[in-house]
Amino acid sequence: MPSCRPKGAETLHGNPKKDQSQENNEEEKLLIITKDFIRTLRIPRKEPQRKAITLPSAEFEQIISTSRFLIKEEREALRKTYEKEKEEKMIAAEEIKCQIQEVDLSQSKDWELSDLELEAQTRARRLVEQANDLKMEEEDEIKQLNQLILGTQCQATGETSGLHDGGGGRKPAESLERLNELRKQKRIRGRQEICDQIQQNLEERQIREELKEQEKLQLRKEQENRNREDLKALEKKLLDKKLLQEEIVRLNAEVAKAKERRTEEEKQADLRAKEYLQKKLDREAEYEAEQKRIKKEKEVEIARLRAQQQRAKDYKAEQDEIRAKRRQEAEERKWRQKEKEMAIKKARDEATLRAARLEQVQNKEYCLSIEAGREKATFERVLKVQQEKMAKQKEEEEKKRQKAQQHAQAIRQQVKERELSAAAKRKEMFKEADRRLEEAKQRQSRLAEIKEKKLQQLRAIGLSEKYCAQVERKAEKLLHPHLKN
Repeated sequence: MPSCRPKGAETLHGNPKKDQSQENNEEEKLLIITKDFIRTLRIPRKEPQRKAITLPSAEFEQIISTSRFLIKEEREALRKTYEKEKEEKMIAAEEIKCQIQEVDLSQSKDWELSDLELEAQTRARRLVEQANDLKMEEEDEIKQLNQLILGTQCQATGETSGLHDGGGGRKPAESLERLNELRKQKRIRGRQEICDQIQQNLEERQIREELKEQEKLQLRKEQENRNREDLKALEKKLLDKKLLQEEIVRLNAEVAKAKERRTEEEKQADLRAKEYLQKKLDREAEYEAEQKRIKKEKEVEIARLRAQQQRAKDYKAEQDEIRAKRRQEAEERKWRQKEKEMAIKKARDEATLRAARLEQVQNKEYCLSIEAGREKATFERVLKVQQEKMAKQKEEEEKKRQKAQQHAQAIRQQVKERELSAAAKRKEMFKEADRRLEEAKQRQSRLAEIKEKKLQQLRAIGLSEKYCAQVERKAEKLLHPHLKN
């Protein structure tokens, strides 16, 4: 039935109505908004130019049951795999926990260590301290501090040499000899310091290479772990996306199947009504000769009933078109509205049939008294079949509504799990920021300790307090550039 709406009329969502050809070629998008999530469903348009493929009901049911069985098997396999991985992770976590507890217990025991073990522990502790010192020596601040100390030492040595050269009074030969001796001793000490430094550099280089190898190995392991975690997350995301798409396809197929089944039931009901009326006409054919007036009234009544049924079908078709343009409102209201419309239609049809039957019985009571009991039984049987069908259809709709509610609950659970995961990630980021801040504090503390240690070494070698104070002041500016004088 063509729509009576003007060409420029707007739909329920405020958009102007498109041409029929453009509407058939474009997809319709339905936006479902609830308090828990927002979802967009794509409803394909019908293309009248394409030829429809009609499948027998038995073959269609077999295809649907097969597809559902495969989906159920896949879900069962995925569920078993997930449970198995979860169980393995729990077992591994328990084993690691037991190992840590055993190590803690072994460390908590007050065992008496031998001299070799004590010496090994001391040597290992010293090696760790040397490694930490070497790492700190590679810092830019420590390098600049070393250059500052070296420059100050050179300055102090130059001034001391100048004072010695300018103080030439008594006994110049003794002073010159003493100066040569000092220079000779200084060269010897310098040579020895260079040898020691070369040996120390070799040891430090070896330690640095070992540390770098350990760091590279640790970084490689961490990168592999991160790659495995990213791969698992990607696989889980793709699996969730695939399951969601399959669920949407299944829901669309069920909606199309329900609509087709409802149309087929309406056609069957119309056929049964026509067959019932035709049988009655055949039974009453022998009485038409002497009951022309009754037959004429009966034909008029039948035409009226058919026109009324056609109007009801046209009204239902128009309502279906309106419901389709409203883009499938919320699932529960849709099923309630359909149930209400079907109940009204069934009640109207039953009332029409009862009224027609009562009028016919009254008009033909004198000639159809023998047939009244038989027709009454037939009517009650048809009514019982219709009532049973309505009860069965209502039960199926209730099952579908419960299934839709379960699906919505599952989606809400997924949204909640994602929110918890995001909160855990934010908490981990905060922990990482606190850890980095603590590392920065420890680094500043370590730099301060190294500065004090180097100042003590300068004072220990007899450097003047003036130069020590100068080095300390410049080192403070170097290590804390943000502080004002």
